[in-house]
Amino acid sequence: MSDDKDNLNSLSKNLSLRGLYKSIRNQTPVQKYYDKQLKVLKKLLGGAAHTAFGSYYYFNAIIADEDPISAFQKVVPIHSYEEIRKWWTRALNGERDVATKGRLEYFALSSGTSEGASKYVPVSKAQLTQFKRQSLKLSLRIALNKEIPASIFGKHHLLIGGSMDLNYNGVSYTGDLSGITQLKIPLWYQSFSKPGRDVMRMQWDSKIDNIVRDAKDWNISIITGIPSWVQIVLERIIEYYHLKNIHELWPELKVYIHSGVRAEPYFKSINSLFGEKVYWYESYLASEGFFAFKQSNTAEGMKLILSDNNFFEFMPFNDHNFDEAGNVKPSAKALTIKDVNVDEDYALLITTCSGAWRYLIGDTVRFTNTEKAEIVVSGRTRHFLSVTGEHLSVDNMNKAIEVVSDKFGFTCNEFTVYAEPKDGRYIHVWYIGCDGVVDNSALKFELDEKLKELNDDYRVERNYALKDIEIVTMPNQEFYNFLHRRGKAGGQVKFPRVLKGELLDAWKRFVNGFSAQ
Repeated sequence: MSDDKDNLNSLSKNLSLRGLYKSIRNQTPVQKYYDKQLKVLKKLLGGAAHTAFGSYYYFNAIIADEDPISAFQKVVPIHSYEEIRKWWTRALNGERDVATKGRLEYFALSSGTSEGASKYVPVSKAQLTQFKRQSLKLSLRIALNKEIPASIFGKHHLLIGGSMDLNYNGVSYTGDLSGITQLKIPLWYQSFSKPGRDVMRMQWDSKIDNIVRDAKDWNISIITGIPSWVQIVLERIIEYYHLKNIHELWPELKVYIHSGVRAEPYFKSINSLFGEKVYWYESYLASEGFFAFKQSNTAEGMKLILSDNNFFEFMPFNDHNFDEAGNVKPSAKALTIKDVNVDEDYALLITTCSGAWRYLIGDTVRFTNTEKAEIVVSGRTRHFLSVTGEHLSVDNMNKAIEVVSDKFGFTCNEFTVYAEPKDGRYIHVWYIGCDGVVDNSALKFELDEKLKELNDDYRVERNYALKDIEIVTMPNQEFYNFLHRRGKAGGQVKFPRVLKGELLDAWKRFVNGFSAQ
């Protein structure tokens, strides 16, 4: 009788396990993503439960809740940099166990673009390990491309990034993220990595001079960096050595890994510097974390990293959640990975192992495929124009500029726009990078029409409160000259697409001087 009971219990257990396995197999990809994210959040909460932040927001109670994600969203507020800075500053000054366990040694300086004072973003040891882990996975994805020879991994890799010359306040180091990560690369990889530690410690102008001078001694197969600065470096090398293209110097160059900005405006200009096909791989690597990368060079979007110390929330980027200045409204609601849709813009909230808790990173993302959890970065929460309700996004701007520059046959690497009152209404003033000659009147008409086609709100407002647009064309180099004058030149600095406040005033002074030349 006892044996029968044991057999029944065993059978019942096996059936239960089979049912569990079957239910797991039958889960939709989106449900699997949600389960991964729940596991990540519990791990992050548990790791920080006894920190000052974790105690303040009752992390132990959130973990014990039957729905930890909902409890987390109810208890922990959304944080802008200004709101979370008080916690991070304590850690910057050497205090232990503030928003993450232990003491933080490194802080990345980040301004997102060139517009404001630098932010000090914590970088934990766990996050540095994540960077290495995901970089390796990206390399493995590149290795799966049968059109790329495996030999590229034994050649030199060029990083065009920030300086390794970090500042030390007695307890913490601060500097460019790429400089911090370069300090932590394995010894065996240092012989492959160029331009080398000594050059990486230099300031931008000296660094570029040294890269150009030493380029002849390298066999570069992979380049990594922001498109605008990669283009500048390649152009300098080609000019210095009187080359037709960079492949005359680096014949085994096969891969370009880029991040930081949308690459579409640079496809034509950078590809023109190559003599052979180079495969572009996009990654979403920010000071706050490594969030996504393309699984192949032909993928439409970047696949989110959902199971490695990143918990994501997605806030619909609309009037219900944001005011006209891009600030979050008190009633704003964020979604999880299981509730998102394709082709909608979401402001990204991140929770990480470095002490970012429901942190509004400032980027907007759009899902290209929810089943694959693939995204593109569509813009910035504060880099859009909506002075009259036109809701003109950076993505709208990028697409319109791409179309009109192709039509008029010029390369536009940089542009910027701002709103200005005129005769009781508003106008948009555009500055567009153009190294040739173009009919500004015709360009203005085509740009305006394309924006109307892309954005219904813009089209409506152009008939009412948005009176007109103005176009000014100038050499692409002048945008970089402006950054250089402000001390913002460098491999991690991007030119803002929308100008406001003090930066707008500085730009106006700059272009007035340019016009007077």
